[in-house]
Amino acid sequence: MRFDVLTLFPELFGPHLEHGVTRRAYVTSRMQVRLWQLRDFADDAYRRIDDRPFGGGPGMVMMAGPLERGLAAVVHERAGSGATSEVPIVHFTPAGRRLDQAVVTALAQGPGAILICGRYEGVDQRVVDRHVTLELSLGDYVLSGGELAALVVLDAVARLQPGVLSPDSSQHDSFSDGLLEGPSYTRPDVLSDGTPVPDVLLSGHHERIALDVGAKQAATGVEPQGIEKHRRRDRDPAEVDRYLRPLRELPLERVESLVDLGALAVHPCLPLELGRPVQPLVEDLDPGIEDTVRQRL
Repeated sequence: MRFDVLTLFPELFGPHLEHGVTRRAYVTSRMQVRLWQLRDFADDAYRRIDDRPFGGGPGMVMMAGPLERGLAAVVHERAGSGATSEVPIVHFTPAGRRLDQAVVTALAQGPGAILICGRYEGVDQRVVDRHVTLELSLGDYVLSGGELAALVVLDAVARLQPGVLSPDSSQHDSFSDGLLEGPSYTRPDVLSDGTPVPDVLLSGHHERIALDVGAKQAATGVEPQGIEKHRRRDRDPAEVDRYLRPLRELPLERVESLVDLGALAVHPCLPLELGRPVQPLVEDLDPGIEDTVRQRL
């Protein structure tokens, strides 16, 4: 996997590639990152890469010439090094698709991408129309350039590479299944002002802990689009039956009361109107769950 970054400030990327847990992706060559200085593709002595916009207006626009020569150089080198040139050409812009975990996962499973880091008032639209295949936005706000957005993409993709994080860590990240992670705690179990860790986390009862974590995830919130994707996901019929068997005879309002009491983590296949989507339990539930449910009624 190889990412090529066209930028005016390649020096901004060095610390990210050399420090932190994601550096494992680069030192093991699971991810290669090639930085290209856009000024190297200017055609004048001043190495200009921008000019005033046609039609007037504030600021400067990055010219098509240096950008297109840079893109041609990237494609040529990728082909010569054996890396595929059939990769997304990404432009970061507020008008682009909002970056989410689905986009990150798709990039992480592909051969890489070419990232164009714009500056000033943007890039000549003809470059976008002729070359760009994916426009991405980090959100509804303005940055000084695309470098920070490119770093976000590189970091998010690197986390998903084998060997960078433990499988358990990456599988339980927020958005890994459309949900947010719940709150975390570590030592000491009681702070100096007397604030304790929730008792259930110290109980050693794994099923109760899983239920509590699920309830906390519901309280933390869910990505609006994520829960719908989560509910539509195909489920193993055996898993669904195992979870729903003790609940099928209960009225909906009683299931809701159990959820409110934190006695039950709501499976995605339960009715949407419950409105309490939380992390589903993927391990076998205790055979006595039916008795537990009925006792809580």
